[in-house]
Amino acid sequence: MPGNHVATSSTVIDAPASHVWDVITDPGAVKEFMFGADLVTDWTVGGPMVWRGEWEGKAYEDKGYILEVEPGQRLVHTHFSPLGGEDDKPENYHTLTWTLEDQGGATRLTLSQDNNSTEEAAAHAQGMWDMLVADVKKIAERG
Repeated sequence: MPGNHVATSSTVIDAPASHVWDVITDPGAVKEFMFGADLVTDWTVGGPMVWRGEWEGKAYEDKGYILEVEPGQRLVHTHFSPLGGEDDKPENYHTLTWTLEDQGGATRLTLSQDNNSTEEAAAHAQGMWDMLVADVKKIAERG
């Protein structure tokens, strides 16, 4: 049964929030920082998100729905991956919250994922998100 363990990753990016927002919502950049996944979405609240790719030689299609969109500030969406071995049921979805905070020309990007079943699962997710936000930082800072 899922728990309420939260994985959180954060970094400060030497770029304005509007630019960081452009990176996290651009399908080309998403492919670069999201482990090679192709993202399909129209960014409307209630609309679907689909990530397609290959992980360790297996094709996958993750999915979710947009919950909140505040350009330059906050993006909230659900996420489900069949690679986790869980049934595709609402209680097995995570909510990912991307928060962008202006730091006087720089931006603090925080990504949190809820609904991890154990502390170990949250720690595993945090390790993955730490790599991802580091890649967002690299992409945003290179211009």
